[in-house]
Amino acid sequence: MNKATEFTCIEFGQDAGVAWLTLNRPDKLNAFTADMHLELQEALSQVQQSSDIRCLVITGAGRGFSAGQDLADLDMGGLGDVIEKHYNPLVRTITGLNIPVIACVNGVAAGAAANLALACDIVLAARSAKFIQSFHQLGLVPDGGGTWTLPRLIGLARATALCMTGEPVSAEKAEQWGMIWRCVDDDALQSETAELAHRLALKATTGLAFTKQLLRLSQTRTLDEQLNLERDYQQAASQTRDFAEGVDAFLNKRKPTFTGE
Repeated sequence: MNKATEFTCIEFGQDAGVAWLTLNRPDKLNAFTADMHLELQEALSQVQQSSDIRCLVITGAGRGFSAGQDLADLDMGGLGDVIEKHYNPLVRTITGLNIPVIACVNGVAAGAAANLALACDIVLAARSAKFIQSFHQLGLVPDGGGTWTLPRLIGLARATALCMTGEPVSAEKAEQWGMIWRCVDDDALQSETAELAHRLALKATTGLAFTKQLLRLSQTRTLDEQLNLERDYQQAASQTRDFAEGVDAFLNKRKPTFTGE
């Protein structure tokens, strides 16, 4: 893997069209700090500006994905400001990226980290992983988009109970509930994530971006509005080079070579 920039709180590099972003404070279970957020912003800016990156993987170093916010690195009197400055832009950037984003959850994902993972387009989790809405233990409310994402993934009843009790959800249960895409054996997580990421990086990137946007927009649109959006996005997709390549490959019975254009 080629390292793009040297960081202290994260690792970031790319390989064959796939960018790997690793939360890298394993001694603190990769808890978020202000410095980590700044590095995340820089890495994601590089992703946005690169035409070579066609899929992003987010994971954690060591034994877990992330414990969420590092309470020792927190302005106790300005949590709203912390969310506005760091967490909201992070979630908006991830959900708005014009490439697929995969969360590779290698252990516990708690608090804001759980909701960051669930904001990604596809979530793979190790069998030992757990998702925990731990905010209630501090008298806080879920953030990181959790109150928006969870009810849409698993329904209001389950989302409410998880947020109020903080009961951990195993990766197996998360898959059964439709919270994540897939639960895999711990020793297969990295290889399955890499295989999926490289497969997505070879697809028609603009078409995937339009698909991602349509699915997210559908959450707040009527059927008639969504039908009109599908028409407009399909028209735009049909003007791409990848569409022409896909048609030519189909007619000539060969494998397409997409470029993301």
